[in-house]
Amino acid sequence: MVQRQFPKPSELKEFMTFKKPSLDFAGNRLEKALTIYDLRKIAKRRTPAAAFDYTDGAAEGEFSMNRARQAFEDIEFHPGVLTDVSTVDTTTEVLGGTSAMPFGIAPTGFTRLMQTEGEIAGAGAAGAAGIPFTLSTLGTTSIEDVRAADPNGRLWFQLYVMREREISYGLVERAAKAGFDTLFFTVDTPVAGARLRDKRNGFSIPPHLTMKTLLNAIPRPWWWFDFLTTPKLEFASLSSTGGTVGELLDNAMDPSINYEDLKIIREMWPGKIVIKGVQNLEDSKKLADLGVDGILLSNHGGRQLDRAPVPFHLLPEVVREVGMDTEVMVDTGIMNGADIVASMALGAKFTLIGRAYLYGLMAGGRRGVDRTIEILSDEVRRTMKLLQVHNIAELEPKHVTQLRRLQPIPKA
Repeated sequence: MVQRQFPKPSELKEFMTFKKPSLDFAGNRLEKALTIYDLRKIAKRRTPAAAFDYTDGAAEGEFSMNRARQAFEDIEFHPGVLTDVSTVDTTTEVLGGTSAMPFGIAPTGFTRLMQTEGEIAGAGAAGAAGIPFTLSTLGTTSIEDVRAADPNGRLWFQLYVMREREISYGLVERAAKAGFDTLFFTVDTPVAGARLRDKRNGFSIPPHLTMKTLLNAIPRPWWWFDFLTTPKLEFASLSSTGGTVGELLDNAMDPSINYEDLKIIREMWPGKIVIKGVQNLEDSKKLADLGVDGILLSNHGGRQLDRAPVPFHLLPEVVREVGMDTEVMVDTGIMNGADIVASMALGAKFTLIGRAYLYGLMAGGRRGVDRTIEILSDEVRRTMKLLQVHNIAELEPKHVTQLRRLQPIPKA
């Protein structure tokens, strides 16, 4: 028989601890977010539907985005044993410099739409964490202001070659002058993808107040207060070029872009150049032969061509064929530090996060971006320790198996 007794008050005290109440509501909600998906839930709750869906959505049926995320879930890790991993080193060399983590922040357009701190929050958080930040041509903070927000950090600039080429040339010169060290030459946007969520929401850039948006705003007054009491949304680096936001957006997509444009931009740009939006092996080989510094395997987060190849699936073959000649990077679908570790193990030189960063931004501004980086960094370190590797260089293909759901049908 188990002997029973009345608990002593002194013993109960050991099991009863109460957290000190805090009026830091933003800090409280961010502390409870343990994953990027937790941040997404907070972001959805705090952001009007049209703005959230602009961020969260993808093109047409959203197959590309969902397949990309699924591809990272469909992996199997192969850990070692009996290795002292008391400490691990997450730093990596990429494009001639160092990053404290094997990931950086991807370029995102119209970022202040999601939360008014926008790119300032992203650049500041990236600088504090020692990782690169990438500014989009369609960013809502200027090249110069982003540099001011992160005066000593690594900044990269993503370029759309616009119909009016002189506008793009001017951006290249400004980014170089501001000390951005790498240019991402974007090749997957001859026209804009069909973002059906935006059409169904009646979403416009810039946003307009309608009865639907007013009703949706009622439980989210803080977002509208920020939106209506801060400087207007605009493509900040393009504000001096004239034209409305809609006209500049149309101008950014040019179906005539070609290799001659790449040649001109390369001659202008003094730093490293990466081709963003590569989606097959043949183009990877051609670009490597041209001597570009890097290739970013990306389908634009699933926001352009739906049913496009999954970048993570392309990674091993492209690395095997051109990885000795150019630095191969990957984005699209990354929602966990384990996704980043798997990419590095399969040969990626670096990874970029887009929506994961924006979920944090919507959830809590700069502090939310800090939380995104903290969550992913913790997951990277934990995954490396569980794999029992000491540093990024020790990650190898033997550590990961890709489990494919979608097998191609042999062609006749």
